[in-house]
Amino acid sequence: MDGSFGIRIDRSAGHSLAEQIADGIREAIHDGRLAPGARLPSWNDLAVQLGVARGTVRQAYERLADGQFVMAAGAAGTRVAKRPPASRPVPEPAKGRESFGPFPAGATRPLPFQLGVPAADLFPAAVWSRKLMQAARKAIDVPTGYPDASGEPGLRAEIAAYLAVARGLACRPAQVFVTHGYSGAFSIAMRILRAQGQRAWVEDPGYPFARTALAWSGVDAVGVPVDDDGLDVAAGMARAADALFALVTPGQQAPLGHTLSLERRHALLDWAATGRWIVEDDFLGELQLVRRAAPALASLDGRRVLHIGSFSKTMSPSLRIGFLVVPEELTAAATQVAGTLDPAPPPVVQNALESFLHEGHYLRHLRRMKRAYAERRDALLAALALHGLDGHAGGLAIRLELPPGTDDVALARAIFSSGLSPVPLSPWYMADGVCQPGLLLGVTNVLPVLAEAHVATLLAVMAQEGVRP
Repeated sequence: MDGSFGIRIDRSAGHSLAEQIADGIREAIHDGRLAPGARLPSWNDLAVQLGVARGTVRQAYERLADGQFVMAAGAAGTRVAKRPPASRPVPEPAKGRESFGPFPAGATRPLPFQLGVPAADLFPAAVWSRKLMQAARKAIDVPTGYPDASGEPGLRAEIAAYLAVARGLACRPAQVFVTHGYSGAFSIAMRILRAQGQRAWVEDPGYPFARTALAWSGVDAVGVPVDDDGLDVAAGMARAADALFALVTPGQQAPLGHTLSLERRHALLDWAATGRWIVEDDFLGELQLVRRAAPALASLDGRRVLHIGSFSKTMSPSLRIGFLVVPEELTAAATQVAGTLDPAPPPVVQNALESFLHEGHYLRHLRRMKRAYAERRDALLAALALHGLDGHAGGLAIRLELPPGTDDVALARAIFSSGLSPVPLSPWYMADGVCQPGLLLGVTNVLPVLAEAHVATLLAVMAQEGVRP
């Protein structure tokens, strides 16, 4: 073997001779020309072969030793260190997201009929970008230190003020905890309630991933039927009166869209007053399209209600900012959980959102969204009616019921391949209950001028799959 290991010295190169020598030896080690344990030439010998100074070789060996490519072995000289086989990771081919449970995974960009994502074309990009840049510049002047794990004080105060105006919920900023979206708020709630090993009411039909989250939290979910008045409290008491808490979507029930009636609200609060709790998922509470948004359940009696809200459905899921409002007696526990396990998102994004709320941009954005969503809902209903189909509007979706026995999960996957992303209805029902197959068609990303084309594509795929709505 060539004692110089094939090293080529280029004195006109942009990096030093020592770096060139070290690079050459690393390459020889990587491709196997220098095996582990092999002895390298002395500084003098390699310097003579390469026509460089002895000190240059010494610098190269020192760099290799720092990188643990070689090791000095005293009288035995410098030897190649034992290293795991060096192989570059092969990039995985680009692929779409995997499915999440029974649902199509959804695309990296919002698709027509997709649920849970706001309208991409309505996002206030210019204002938000400005607020984000301003917050980033201010962050440079902030002394280095750990931020408040419960959330930035300014944002907590703005959320409390917003809730008082928009949701009728009076609370102190100390009761507000800024979280990593809905999931972060849910996680804190489960911990401060010490929910593991307990039972909880859940709506049937209801959000499937909430049941999954309860299972991961060690909670036994008890399905409680939902009708036009929302959660059937009497049925819940008959099935599990001793449950620790009820998880409900009183503003707009997911997926049916019904608002919990005043009578049911009082019944639920009376049940909670016996030592139980209510976890209020304010799912689209401020985006009711038919009438004025009903007040938050916590506005009637916040002593037994934990209120969860999120900016994912109104701003963008990528913000990953939600919030949890807890009763006074739980603030100390929530502070400890946030400080040790679930701290708030980075301050820069929080401060941008604080300014966005403070200057009134958020409320203006909500008004614009409600007008646009109502128009898109009406256009989609009209497009379905052209084909003789009766869609049931609820929340920000239209429910299209299918004949009994239809595999709506497989149908949704087939439709997804055509560039549309409806959600199957049957997985929202508990496994032991009556299951109604159907499709949920989100309206947020359906432009009115394209509604008829999207419905035509939807029905074409359904016809191919042998399904008649």
